[in-house]
Amino acid sequence: MLRTLRGRWATPRAAAWAAAGAVLVAALPPVRACTSILVSRGASKDGSVIITYSADAPFMPRLLRVPGGKHAPGAMVDVRGWEDDEVRGQVRQAETTYTVVGLMNEHQLSLGETTTGGRRELVDRKGQLDYDAMMLLTLQRAKTAREAIATIDALCKEYGYGSSGETISIADANEAWIMELIGKGPGRKGIVWVAARVPEGYITSHANMSRITTFPLNDPDNWLYSPDVISFAVEKGYYRTDSGRPFSYRDAYHPDQGPSQKRACAGRVWSVCRRAAPSQNYSDAYFRGVEGAEDYPLFVKPDKPLAVSDVMALMRDHFEGTPYDMTKGIDAGPFGSPLRLRDLTFAVDQKRYMWERPISTQQAGFVVVTQGRKGLPDAIGGVTWFTPDEASTSCFTPLYCSIGALPAAYERGDYQKFSWDSAWWVTNLVSNLAYDRWSRVYPDVRKAQEEQEAALLKMQPVIEEAAAKLAATDPALASTFLTNYSVSTGESVFRRWQDLASSILTKHVDGYLKTGKGHPSAPGYSPEWLREVVKSRPEQFKLPEAKQAGETDH
Repeated sequence: MLRTLRGRWATPRAAAWAAAGAVLVAALPPVRACTSILVSRGASKDGSVIITYSADAPFMPRLLRVPGGKHAPGAMVDVRGWEDDEVRGQVRQAETTYTVVGLMNEHQLSLGETTTGGRRELVDRKGQLDYDAMMLLTLQRAKTAREAIATIDALCKEYGYGSSGETISIADANEAWIMELIGKGPGRKGIVWVAARVPEGYITSHANMSRITTFPLNDPDNWLYSPDVISFAVEKGYYRTDSGRPFSYRDAYHPDQGPSQKRACAGRVWSVCRRAAPSQNYSDAYFRGVEGAEDYPLFVKPDKPLAVSDVMALMRDHFEGTPYDMTKGIDAGPFGSPLRLRDLTFAVDQKRYMWERPISTQQAGFVVVTQGRKGLPDAIGGVTWFTPDEASTSCFTPLYCSIGALPAAYERGDYQKFSWDSAWWVTNLVSNLAYDRWSRVYPDVRKAQEEQEAALLKMQPVIEEAAAKLAATDPALASTFLTNYSVSTGESVFRRWQDLASSILTKHVDGYLKTGKGHPSAPGYSPEWLREVVKSRPEQFKLPEAKQAGETDH
């Protein structure tokens, strides 16, 4: 989750901070949400290490590039994250920092996260590093996933950690790691944590709920942990060594896994599992809160290696094809919309209910799918597929980790004012035009999405082959080439979405559907939905049996 606090990125103060953040956001109430998938090199179709991150909170992100460089010994740097423009003190600057584009650095290291909460007494609001500042500093200082784990630990020990429990996705060109961490409470610096390497040929996912339970203590190639992860739990009374049970990180630090949390969080993990490995027939019982039901495995072997397009598709899920399909039922409205307004929980006649919570949600501020690839130079192998807004109604565009500039449309905007020049606003316009008439409008969106992304994925090896040839003799020219490609591609995607918004409004204006020749037709509502309307109020809409001569619809 990206938790919004104070300040708008559109303010002058935030603009001055452009060189030190990956994404800045508008000030809105915090929303507990995010989804991340990690794909090991052996589980991907082309040998990529892939992670995804849907930042699900109602804000406007502005994509920023953070230049790296050399710094004088003893230099200090302001601590800020990407969520706001608040200065949280200063830390010692590293002598060398690395360029960051989005949430990937020039060495193909990328990060994602979901907020898991955990024990409230372990939050130290005076800790200097919120999770976003911690992640950004790490991307500027670490080259590999293992270095990132050590850097996160060291930073929190020195400066204190100020957020609640987090699950962090960490990937480089070789490995993917899932790391869970939580602070030690007011007045105590540092974190307790455990990290697991995603086995080759497997994937994992997390969605605002702790995933790691028991783990081996003697497998440093695949499992790392803080030396006091168990002893601290014993000290605080979270675990008893004489209990006869092995230590479980989740049971100790995230013990409250209630029905609503399972419904909202474990449901997304289930959907990743059931779509990536349908042959396993993963049960829905755990996320539906069935007593004693088995949790989903931390690591899942997909039925077939996943292409980047497959991973993008996983991020567009609304439980389609399951009993919880959000495009079905009376709650989907007359046009089968997956949109469910917040709050997730509601009451009717003093009974509590809850909407389904899908991976793809209207509250997403941005979504990324990052690729790291061992067989390519860092400047070419590292690419972030980025889109503002939610994945199901938007289009991913590639941004290579070595680029020296960004598409201008992705840097513009103000949450308080619509703009045709802002990629965030235009992408949101398309999604909001689709929500209310989903079954009619979404096919147009999906067609544009498929065409655009298929063309970009087809071009990717061609562009990278050309870049590799340039890099062999002139790395700077290769970087310029990739910059020009990333910028022009992003602007092209933006212009297509501008055209898409205009065409949707033109084609579907006032409830009509225009034919290819521009003639309006009135398709009305589906028989299924009309049947439900009549069922709810049969007498109100009923007409006499015979229509009088000369009567017409108006």
